[in-house]
Amino acid sequence: MNKQELSAKINEVLAEEFEVDIETITPEADIKKTLDLDSLSLVDLVALIEDTFDVKIDGQDVSKIQSFDSLYDFVLGKINA
Repeated sequence: MNKQELSAKINEVLAEEFEVDIETITPEADIKKTLDLDSLSLVDLVALIEDTFDVKIDGQDVSKIQSFDSLYDFVLGKINA
């Protein structure tokens, strides 16, 4: 899976789960602001990404992921590891 395919899948899953317009999800956008995440919904996001892509996201890693692009890179790195 390349980054473009991965980002399209992530955007689709997140737009549906968090009920946002997929057009608002751009690589440079802030995840928390775009998806209106609080601490509980952030846990939901992590679980959703872990389940969808069969990856493990540690608590330390979550704090490093600010933009959608950083999320794409992180998940792609985990998949390719």
